[in-house]
Amino acid sequence: MRDIEYKGLSRIEGSIVITSRSRYAGYNEVVAVYDRDNNKRLGRIIDLSDDWAAIQIFGSSTGLSAEDSRVEFLEKPMELRVGTGLLGRVFNGLGEPIDGYGNIFSSKTYDINGLPINPFARAYPRDFIQTGISSIDGMNTLIRGQKLPIFSGNGLPHNRLAAQIVRQARLGPHEKNTEQFVIVFCAMGVNNDAARFFLDDFEQSGVLSNVVVFLSLADSPSLERLIAPRCALTAAEYLAYEKNKHVLVVMTDMTNYCETLREVSAVRAEVPGRKGYPCYLYSDLASLYERAGKIKTSGGSITQIPILTMPNDDISHPIPDLSGYITEGQIVLDRELYERGIYPPVAGLPSLSRLMKDGIGSGMTREDHKEVSAQLFASYAKVKQLRNLTSIIGEEELSATDKQYLKFGEKFEQTFLTQGEYENRTIEQTLNLGWKTLQELPKPELLRISSKFIEKHY
Repeated sequence: MRDIEYKGLSRIEGSIVITSRSRYAGYNEVVAVYDRDNNKRLGRIIDLSDDWAAIQIFGSSTGLSAEDSRVEFLEKPMELRVGTGLLGRVFNGLGEPIDGYGNIFSSKTYDINGLPINPFARAYPRDFIQTGISSIDGMNTLIRGQKLPIFSGNGLPHNRLAAQIVRQARLGPHEKNTEQFVIVFCAMGVNNDAARFFLDDFEQSGVLSNVVVFLSLADSPSLERLIAPRCALTAAEYLAYEKNKHVLVVMTDMTNYCETLREVSAVRAEVPGRKGYPCYLYSDLASLYERAGKIKTSGGSITQIPILTMPNDDISHPIPDLSGYITEGQIVLDRELYERGIYPPVAGLPSLSRLMKDGIGSGMTREDHKEVSAQLFASYAKVKQLRNLTSIIGEEELSATDKQYLKFGEKFEQTFLTQGEYENRTIEQTLNLGWKTLQELPKPELLRISSKFIEKHY
């Protein structure tokens, strides 16, 4: 380790400072910057040339002067201290404890940028996770090791839904051990009310001792939002791959993360991509999302539920659009359902789980699960078509079968989708409720279900 210090800065541009480069400096390494009063600020190297280094300060550059400042190149990446004392603790976006209990007692540190997982070492996700929420378990099943984002909008209850998943998530009934998941919760750019909601909910539900919290609030330095999810995923990797825990990572709000990325890109005068976001937005998001999964040499796993609010409820916006390419599906919240008082307002058709087919069926959930889910999707799709037709020609012009579909749609939304915020349904209850809903339709319309299941459950 060569701690090399340079006197003076070449240029100060907002939170970015330019200084002479140490020959040993590397991209993304940590740097200490001191002002004339010897106050220390940390930053990281974001760009390098043969002679110069661009450093992004974690916070404001107010008080720094080009003549009197000093720069110390620490020649190491940013690291998070990890250990068994992580659980039950609250950290800021830089991984520093903010709960008043001091540092955890451990000498082990991990690079927050993580290490790429050898694709050959990955185990394919196949194990069902029971969230207790029918619209997810029954139709958009979450699989252990999957990354399944929630696409929401401003004012929709994504925080309530995330808190409910944290409270209720269990390994599936096929597992011998149905213990609760270890939770890593990361908040980026949220206000104090949202942060307090989660902390109070964790405490009241008794899961706080099983949660690691990273909070980067709206009034925190913007760059902290780029560091927070990396710290959270580093803690998750330690718990999953060293301690063999099944970890559920909830990250909110990825839109704030991407806005910060755009802000930093603009300061660096980079060529913008769609809607001003940097051209590397896809690869940057992938560097976070791809840290989910299972590896063959560990008994643990990392399952991700990123939450993002779609600007203007636009699912084609670059943030949800690129997230959908990287992740294995999405849970989409519907504003129309929410305005009608339906909770959780999970949209029936845009939502999907691409790994669902591998984690359901006999031995995992129930042998009729796949066919019941397919029939619910198909029938609800027809309900949507009929509602559009009814708005044009009126309900009295519909056939008797079409009217039964409309009744099915109402029952599906009011009994299957709708459930209490503290209602925890087993997969058996969810599938039985699906059959009860399908009984609004005549048998000949159940084209997606085998006759043996119809005879047994209809």
